[in-house]
Amino acid sequence: MKTKGILLRSAIVAALGGLLFGFDTAVISGAEKALRLLFDLNNASYGFTVASALIGTIIGSITFSKPSDKFGRKKTLLITAVLYFVSALGSAFAWNWYSFLIFRFIGGIGVGGATVVSPTYIAEISPAKLRGRLVAVTQFNIVFGILLAFLSNYIIAILFKNMGQGIVEGVAWRWMFGVEAVPALAFFFLLFANPNSPRWLVARQRIDEARDILSKLGTDTGNVEEEMLAIQSSLDTEHHTLQEPFYCKKYFKPIMLAVAIAVFNQLSGINAILYYAPSIFEMTGAGEESAMFQSVLIGFTNLVFTMAALAIIDHFGRKKLMLVGSIGYIVSLGVAAAAFFKFGTNFTPMGGKVVLGALVVFIAAHAFGQGAVIWVFISEIFPNRVRARGQALGSFTHWFMAAAVSWSFKPIAEGLGEKGPFIAFSVFAGAMVIQLIWVLCMMPETKGVPLEDIQKKLGIE
Repeated sequence: MKTKGILLRSAIVAALGGLLFGFDTAVISGAEKALRLLFDLNNASYGFTVASALIGTIIGSITFSKPSDKFGRKKTLLITAVLYFVSALGSAFAWNWYSFLIFRFIGGIGVGGATVVSPTYIAEISPAKLRGRLVAVTQFNIVFGILLAFLSNYIIAILFKNMGQGIVEGVAWRWMFGVEAVPALAFFFLLFANPNSPRWLVARQRIDEARDILSKLGTDTGNVEEEMLAIQSSLDTEHHTLQEPFYCKKYFKPIMLAVAIAVFNQLSGINAILYYAPSIFEMTGAGEESAMFQSVLIGFTNLVFTMAALAIIDHFGRKKLMLVGSIGYIVSLGVAAAAFFKFGTNFTPMGGKVVLGALVVFIAAHAFGQGAVIWVFISEIFPNRVRARGQALGSFTHWFMAAAVSWSFKPIAEGLGEKGPFIAFSVFAGAMVIQLIWVLCMMPETKGVPLEDIQKKLGIE
C-alpha cells in the first residue's frame, strides 16, 4: 500500500505540469477582446499573439529532450515550473505588446518542455498494469487546468463587472494571467519530494539508486532484480549508446506512429476551439458573459469524459478509445459545420444551442479518445534509450500543428465571410475521417504490455 501511495503521489505531482499546460492554453481566450483593444490587434496579429506561446512550445519540445536525458526528468520538470512562474507574472505585468509576446513565449517553452518530460517520467516510474491510467493523469490535469482557466476567467470577469470594470476597460485580463503563478510555485516545491526515474538512473549507471527506487515504486512482476535486468537489456548499452542516431530505419515505425497521432490531434481543431471558445459562441449570438459561461461548460465536459477515459484506458485499450473518439469527432464537427452553413451570421437561439451541443459532444469525443490516449501512446512506443527524443518528436509535431491550426483559424473563420466557420469545421471533420481509417488500419494496441516488450512488438532489436 505504501508503494502504491508513493507511485500515485509522484505521478500526480509530475502531472501538475499538465495542469499548468491546460491553464496556460485556455486562459488567453478570456482576454481576447482586452488584448485586441489594448494592443490594437487585427485578426492576423491576434493570431500571432496566440501563436507566440505555441512557437515557444515548439522550441521547448525540441530542446528539452537533451537536458531531460542529461540532468534527469525531475530536474528538468523543475525548470518548467520556473518558466511557468515567470510567464504568469510577466504576462500579467506586460507593459506593451512585445513584452507580452516575450512572456507568453517563455510560458510556451515551459509547456513544450512539460509535454516531453512529464509523460516520459510517469511512464518510466509506472508498472505496465497502471501505466495507462497514471500517464493519463497528465491529460486529466491538462483538462482540469483548462476548466480552471475558463472558470477563473469567468469569476474574474464577474468580480470586475460588479466593481464597474469590464474586461476590456480594466485590469481583469492581467489577473487572468497572473493567477497561474500560484500553481506554478506549488508545482516547483512539490517536485522536490519526487524520486528520479529508475530507467534514467540505469541509463546513467546509477544501478543501486535505481534498484532502491524500483523497490519503492513497485514493478510489473513484483521482482525488482527481474525488472532491472529487463531495463538493462532494453538499454543494451553494449550495442547501443544513448547518443545513437534517432532518425534511422529501426525507429521508423514508432516515429511515424508518433507523428501521425500528434498531427491528427491538432487537425481535429481542438486547440483552436479551446483558444477561441468564447469567440465561437459569440458568432452564434451569445453575449460576452454567456459565451464565457458556455466555455466553462465545455471545460467541465472535458473533465468528466477525461475521468471516464482514465478509469478504463487500461481495460478498454488505447485503440478502442481512439475509435470511439474518432466517430464522435466526425459527428460533432459535421453538425457544427452544417449549423454554420445554414445560419451563417444570422443564428437563431435554436441554432446557437445546436452549435453548443455539437461542441459539447466534440469535447467529450476528444477527452474520451485523442486527449486521453496521445501522451500515453507516445510515451509507450519508443525504447528506453530514445524515449525522451521520441516524446520530444511527438510533442514538437503536436505543437507545430497547434500553432499552424490556431494561427489560421481566425483568418479562415472570420476572414472568408459568413461561410468561413463552415469551411473550418468541414476541414476538421474531413481530417477526422482520415484519422478513423488510420486507427483501424495502422495503430497498434499497447495496453498492459511492459515498456521493454513494446519495442519487440514493433520489431525493434
